[in-house]
Amino acid sequence: MLFSKHPRTAYANAPAHEVICQLRFPAILTINDNAPAEFQEAIREDFPQFARTEEAAPPQITGLGGPNPQLRQQKPVTNYRFISTDNLWKLNLTQNFIALSTLRYTGWEEFASELDKPLAEFIRIYKPAYFERVGLRYVNIISREKLGLAGRPWPELIAPAYLGALGEPDVRPENVLNSAVDFQCKLDSSCAAKIHAGPGRLRSRPNTPQDPEVKFILDMDLSMGGQVACNLSAAGLETLHAHATELFEGAVTDALREAMQPE
Repeated sequence: MLFSKHPRTAYANAPAHEVICQLRFPAILTINDNAPAEFQEAIREDFPQFARTEEAAPPQITGLGGPNPQLRQQKPVTNYRFISTDNLWKLNLTQNFIALSTLRYTGWEEFASELDKPLAEFIRIYKPAYFERVGLRYVNIISREKLGLAGRPWPELIAPAYLGALGEPDVRPENVLNSAVDFQCKLDSSCAAKIHAGPGRLRSRPNTPQDPEVKFILDMDLSMGGQVACNLSAAGLETLHAHATELFEGAVTDALREAMQPE
């Protein structure tokens, strides 16, 4: 089954490599034009490091349907980054979104707690009309070597829906050059998921040697659309997290659960 009713479980060796929450809102131009000093002061204790980058915005086409359509270059978008002392937590703010990401995901409660104050301060200072998209993304990287499962075939660890050709009994894994599975699905009336799954070799950083181990990547990007009221954004994220739990538990087998060490 794609969605599992297996009880939510904390794993000592959970495979979450990076977790990202992004909330998009109608453009607030003052964020782009003025440094967010008040916002920084409110969160500086937890995110003391600061960086600012200018990112090119896509050109805008005006006059479509007329005799002289024009391509107009838009003003660059300023991305403000606030980073924790250990560099494992990062908060991004632009005129269109606020996002929190971490490379040290220990559980939903800690992540939600880290988001609470920045999100509340952002809403207090900038008063967005609503959120156009509330997103929660889990990038899971499953290493058989790390879990003591070296040599175990993927069909013993991953559910068939995510394996593609690797799930066929007459296929030798070493002969499969690419077996990625990509799909999108509705989760309920307002939520959807975009899933990428498949084996791959990774690089820890650009221009570094490729990791020789073939790992399994399960990238789950969940979102809630519509006009989400600011005071309902936390509840929306709880809903997305519940859906993510059902998807993840549906993607793994009991053998993998045991190796991840349920707590």
